[in-house]
Amino acid sequence: MSYDKISVPDAGEQISYDEAADELDVPDHPIIPVLHGDGIGKDVGPAAQTVLTAAAEATGHDIAWMDVYAGEDSREMYDENLPEETVEAIREHRVAIKGPLTTPVGSGFRSLNVALRKKLDLYANVRPTYYLDGVPSPVKNPEEMDMVNFRENTEDVYAGIEWEAGTDDVEQVREFVEDDMGFDETIHQGDVGIGVKPITEYGTKRLVRRAIEYAIENDRDSVTLVHKGNIMKFTEGAFRDWGYEVAEEDFPEQTIDEDTLWEEYDGEAPEDKVVVKDRIADNMLQQLLTRTTNYDVLAMPNLNGDYLSDSAGAQIGGLGIAPGANFGDGRVLAEPVHGSAPKHAGKDKANPTAMILSGKLMLEYIGWDDAADLVHEAVENQISEHRVTYDLERQVEGGVKLSTSEFADEVVERIEDLA
Repeated sequence: MSYDKISVPDAGEQISYDEAADELDVPDHPIIPVLHGDGIGKDVGPAAQTVLTAAAEATGHDIAWMDVYAGEDSREMYDENLPEETVEAIREHRVAIKGPLTTPVGSGFRSLNVALRKKLDLYANVRPTYYLDGVPSPVKNPEEMDMVNFRENTEDVYAGIEWEAGTDDVEQVREFVEDDMGFDETIHQGDVGIGVKPITEYGTKRLVRRAIEYAIENDRDSVTLVHKGNIMKFTEGAFRDWGYEVAEEDFPEQTIDEDTLWEEYDGEAPEDKVVVKDRIADNMLQQLLTRTTNYDVLAMPNLNGDYLSDSAGAQIGGLGIAPGANFGDGRVLAEPVHGSAPKHAGKDKANPTAMILSGKLMLEYIGWDDAADLVHEAVENQISEHRVTYDLERQVEGGVKLSTSEFADEVVERIEDLA
């Protein structure tokens, strides 16, 4: 496909996807779109590219980076925030990485990040949460945290179906709910904003299926469905029920539920079984702290996933080091969890760790585990020696403050030494 303002690298080959086998065909020199994003994305994006390129080359691969645009750069080039050719370029090339995007007021999107995920049907927001030696943490034993959060990406309150208080539209909805549906004691007092929370069987099952597949492929012990089904019985309660159905129908030989775990195995799961269980969301928030090691992979509706993954990230030092990626069928868009922090933009001071580790997730997705392992080890060695950016340096004794680019360059040196 030809593009108006996007230049396709002459070198490099396109990644393809075998839908029947659900497998990517990744050449040694793939074309990978990169979107630096807004704010500190201009700093951490190039830093991450430097590190990922080094890891690829050290393991016999190469990456042909293809710049694509959204947000501030896109407004200058296209006079719009999310040009269709950016979406198409990522869709066509299947594997991409992006920095944070800021959604301007009045842009037409509630969130550019959410819009990209929905347009590309990237239905699973995946956030591994693990501790890196040397990172300051507010908890006593941050090393106990090693979870992977699968957050549904397309439904729930993020679907954006709501009506503003004081409008004719919201009065029509209220009249329908109170008069036609008979809920006469719920929303009749004063002005009210009303929202609809869609959770579908289709969206739930493909998310939970992906979480269970991940657990099986990565030797994880359990998948926990996190919901508020005791209150929202027909949305989050249905999420729970549909999740168990996926385990029972699609993975009968690989999974067991907690009842079976205790009735047949006295609480000791066989090595070849993934335990599928569920927890109420508010209870799960405290168990992240009190029973951290009891949980492995979490599968959640959109809003619960937002809360839980950020809370888990706090236990290992905060969102500045928290990686993330959005999975679809034969498609991934890696992105850090943190925002664009515009006041620090262009100062070469932001911590690029989250974007680098998001790139690690991308490398794992395409099967370059050797390169991903190099990235992880090099970054952890760098941080454990307290040669870090300002946000970590001020929290550790004897730290050496580095710029964004200096941090990346030293990580590259470690990759070369490790290789």
